[in-house]
Amino acid sequence: MKSARTGFFAVVLFTLFTAVAIVPAAEQNDGTIERIKVHGTSLEGNLEGDSPDRDVVIYLPPSYRTSPAKRYPVVYFLHGYGINVDAYVNLLNLPKTADDVIAAGTKEMIIVLPDAHTVYNGSMYSNSPTTGDWEGFIARDLVAYIDSNYRTLAHRDSRGLSGHSMGGYGTVRIGMKYPEVFSALYAMSSCCLMNTVSLPPVRKEAPSEDAPAPAPEGKPNPFAKVAQAQAAAWAPNPANPPDYFDLPTKDGEIQPLVAAKYAANSPLAMASQYVSSLKRYRAIVMDVGDKDFLRAMNVELHGELNRLGVPHVFEEYEGDHGNRVASRFQNNVMSFFSRQLKFE
Repeated sequence: MKSARTGFFAVVLFTLFTAVAIVPAAEQNDGTIERIKVHGTSLEGNLEGDSPDRDVVIYLPPSYRTSPAKRYPVVYFLHGYGINVDAYVNLLNLPKTADDVIAAGTKEMIIVLPDAHTVYNGSMYSNSPTTGDWEGFIARDLVAYIDSNYRTLAHRDSRGLSGHSMGGYGTVRIGMKYPEVFSALYAMSSCCLMNTVSLPPVRKEAPSEDAPAPAPEGKPNPFAKVAQAQAAAWAPNPANPPDYFDLPTKDGEIQPLVAAKYAANSPLAMASQYVSSLKRYRAIVMDVGDKDFLRAMNVELHGELNRLGVPHVFEEYEGDHGNRVASRFQNNVMSFFSRQLKFE
């Protein structure tokens, strides 16, 4: 695993735990939060043994309970690696951020946040016999359940997909494959856009600057299993129990086939295969902070989409990986979908 990438996840640990700690608890204003479970047929039989019954948090806008004939567009928001959906509800400061921006004039929408936390602390929103088909769960199972049980505008023109970090990766990945389900994409600080493999650095007396930092005192390190999470998602091997995946390095050597599988799951490598799909979207936005350690990969994907002629907007803002997630979601993501989705 590339040392810079493991370093990235270590920094995210501090950023997100700090962000979750300082964001005030969501206040119950006009909008409401529901917590449900959704069964994922696409996740049944996954070899790592994760439950196919997934926690899902739903934000219902202020008029949902007072206007029983009204139907709403839906934004599906995918959370990042290492923490669960409730941590992102706190990080986004829901329902307050949504209530405030709606009160200021943004159109009302339903927001759906599925929990993708797994035995290895994250699904990578990929399709694997080891983790299950998370692409299918998000784009088919979850959408079908929400459309059947809530008052939605049940067509692609009224569905958006967004996410942060691992969720940004999931937004780009699933967006490439399901343009018939969603009509607008907003990827925030996406990780894993180019998944290269290298041998870990030889450790001398002192750890290198790229080595993962320890977890904050008293807190477990949810990024300790990121190598297993990525291998389970991108290099599954049903014939290799008990883990059912292959690691990209073995006995101090890179495994070429596994390394090729990692690269094949990189949006930078995938984009040219999905140009026609990406051009079907009404709008695509990518953003990243100017101090984000993922900035370079996001800039590179922006350049690749330009070369491929895929219309999109790329925005670089002042900030790091996690310090402006709530404000960007409130002021940029929700207003974007308010403009781009079709409302009743």
